[in-house]
Amino acid sequence: MGTGYVGLVTGIGLVELGNRVTFVDIDKSKVNSINSAEPPIYEKGLNELMQKNKGRYYATMDYYEAIMNSEITFICVGTPSKEDGSIDLRYIESASKGIGEVLANKDDFHVVVVKSTVIPGTTEEVVKPVIEKESGKKAFEDFGLAMNPEFLREGNAVEDFFNPDRIVIGVKDSRTKSILEELYKPFSCPKLFTDIKTAEMIKYASNAFLATKISFANEIGNICKKLGIDVYEVFKGVGLDHRINPAFFRAGIGFGGSCFSKDVKALIRKAEELSEDPKILKAVIEVNEKQPLKLVELLKKHVPNLANRKIGVLGLAFKPDTDDVRESRAIPIIEALLREGAKVIAYDPKAMNNFAKIFPQIEYAKSAQEVIDKSDAVLIVTEWKEFEELNYKGKIVIDGRRIEKAMKEAKIYEGVCW
Repeated sequence: MGTGYVGLVTGIGLVELGNRVTFVDIDKSKVNSINSAEPPIYEKGLNELMQKNKGRYYATMDYYEAIMNSEITFICVGTPSKEDGSIDLRYIESASKGIGEVLANKDDFHVVVVKSTVIPGTTEEVVKPVIEKESGKKAFEDFGLAMNPEFLREGNAVEDFFNPDRIVIGVKDSRTKSILEELYKPFSCPKLFTDIKTAEMIKYASNAFLATKISFANEIGNICKKLGIDVYEVFKGVGLDHRINPAFFRAGIGFGGSCFSKDVKALIRKAEELSEDPKILKAVIEVNEKQPLKLVELLKKHVPNLANRKIGVLGLAFKPDTDDVRESRAIPIIEALLREGAKVIAYDPKAMNNFAKIFPQIEYAKSAQEVIDKSDAVLIVTEWKEFEELNYKGKIVIDGRRIEKAMKEAKIYEGVCW
């Protein structure tokens, strides 16, 4: 259920392992795209897998057809944020209702697995009662229910599916446990079986910690910048401590994407409902929201009046190797440039179509080099590999992602934290 980054990659991965998969989505264009073996999203390696396994999967808008002809249903629908930061469960509730209605007509034991990221308690307090009400059946007896969080990195999701660090499964009944053990038998990584609520919390704690590492690195980076210290050298030394993993210490302009910001905000709201004040988590979000605007501050050091100046933006996706622009750091940066009266020209190898839905008013270049050639100054926002091959000579470059070629060649170069 749901054919976004998680649902589509998980499903095609399971197909590659020898299973038969039916994708369900309410978006007809996505269904048609999948049935034509064309991924509706860009994710490295996904297109090749879909072509290779053509005929072993199909997509439909029909819940009944999908559930009656399968043994396990994964709920992979979106869990966006409400305005107050709390989790919006409308898609989870809708999927649960659809599943329950079909299970009312199904005699065989069917396992429902929540893979969407949901606040602890959601599977048992929202999904379970909705399915039970609609089906007239009892969870853990008449149908299985489990929580199996995903740990896929966009841009590396296919590789992560086949080479996971761990598989976490929150489960209550032994029948469901044995079915999921069988499904995940091909994987040799550690498999952690917990209760359902713990599995939900593991996902939130993981994302919150990674987000914290990024904001911590950026805060240290901001101090280093003012002291004339290269923060990357600092974290090279810090990361050598065996107690501290060096990953996620890439100081820059902060994190974007569909997960970190949304999940940390949802955890903050849940903590507040429980009368806890999550000060560290609040600071993580605060640092992240201010960080991208430092690029514009540094730009104004060299171009004090941005009115009618042409400013280039390299990178619009929230990270390289994806076309996802959700919470991209380019959004607040371009908003700030437009407020200053700048004319923006932008380029991204994969994300321009998605970004143009948010900013139809800016100019989009045909190549990254065109952005450099046509602009008075360039901001580097996403670290696409191809940006290492450009000619930055004679340009003002404000870098949020540490592109070595720009550092060496630019006439005036400023790194956000170095």
